[in-house]
Amino acid sequence: MSDLEPLAYEHAGTALTGWLAHPEGMPRAAIVVYPTIVNANPAVERRAKMLADAGFLAMIADFYGEPVADFPAGQALAGKLRKDPAFYRERIVAAVTALRALPEAKDIPMAVIGYCMGGGSALEAARDGQDLIAAVSFHGLLDTPLPARPGAVRARLLVLHGDADPMVPREQVTAFMEEMDRAGANWHLHAYSGVRHGFTDPASDERDLDAVAYDASADRQSWAAMMALLDEVLAP
Repeated sequence: MSDLEPLAYEHAGTALTGWLAHPEGMPRAAIVVYPTIVNANPAVERRAKMLADAGFLAMIADFYGEPVADFPAGQALAGKLRKDPAFYRERIVAAVTALRALPEAKDIPMAVIGYCMGGGSALEAARDGQDLIAAVSFHGLLDTPLPARPGAVRARLLVLHGDADPMVPREQVTAFMEEMDRAGANWHLHAYSGVRHGFTDPASDERDLDAVAYDASADRQSWAAMMALLDEVLAP
């Protein structure tokens, strides 16, 4: 994790390590970055640095508290973590709490974003009612065993979704929109036609998985959409 600063935190007796990317000067906001199923990887590290370059204090969250050797190992760890939805949500919120506790994050707005599994995690933090200005999901899962309660979602939601993602079929997208309408949430959804899962990571094309593929246009558009939302919610 070159150029990133480790931040020790814990949840339910598990030692976790976040990775901080600091901006120059006072941060515009603090942002938790939830990683993929394999935890922090080069693609997510790059995004944290991009956020710091844009003036944000960014922290990559830690799902497991242990190294992830490969994708199958990540699937096993994720399955164990998500077996108890309430416990999983607590693990997600622990990262928000850890970042909020930093002196440089005091009294500044906070947002969450995430990729793949992390995209779903960002939405779970919003469903939990955390005090967030925004929650952004990049090719994340949209279903949940713990739907948002009416009035619970305080964050502006932005879902950046590949319409050809077999992991998130249209039925799941529709169910998400209906859930958020029932909750009274303020949501936006951008669907990119013909785009599959993992569209922000160039390494997706190196994986032997039909479900994932990089898409340069969707990558650019989704990042620009997130930045535009952050500019809007942070406007004086």
